[in-house]
Amino acid sequence: MESDPDNDQLQWYCLRTQPKREHIAMAHIAKEPDLEAFCPRVRFQRLTARGKVWFTEAMFPNYIFARFDWERQFRQVNGMLGVNGVLHFGEFYPPIPDAMITELREYLDESDLKVFQNELQQGDEVILSDGPMMGFRAVVTQLLPARMRVRVLLEFLGQPTVAEVSVEKVHKDSFLE
Repeated sequence: MESDPDNDQLQWYCLRTQPKREHIAMAHIAKEPDLEAFCPRVRFQRLTARGKVWFTEAMFPNYIFARFDWERQFRQVNGMLGVNGVLHFGEFYPPIPDAMITELREYLDESDLKVFQNELQQGDEVILSDGPMMGFRAVVTQLLPARMRVRVLLEFLGQPTVAEVSVEKVHKDSFLE
């Protein structure tokens, strides 16, 4: 098992986790006082059959980062619950530079989370997700932020029609892809 020549110090490594089990690996690593782990996450909205729903997922599905002493702790980390192994290329287990982890953390908030808002802009194509016109496609013609509403142009009964709807009831077309 080849690694960086500076084996006597703590370094970051990328760990592969079991699918959708990043949180389990993180919890077990957190129990060890001399290990540090980092799992950047993203929070976003997706249109579902129930309407707009917030999801929180790992930024890198099936991967987390752990900082440990290679010589002393490799076997312990590699065998932890939720961990499928340390990322490697043949016999090479590349350490992750501290600067990369620092830069990634600067991009996130204090809880290692990045929230992606569904901010609407004039001209966005949207889909109505509630009410009698659910499923209709429309174009945002005006933002009415004081009332948290948007004015949209849609085709109804073969005629272009202007309507005002709550921002909570419209979704950018990209959410359906």
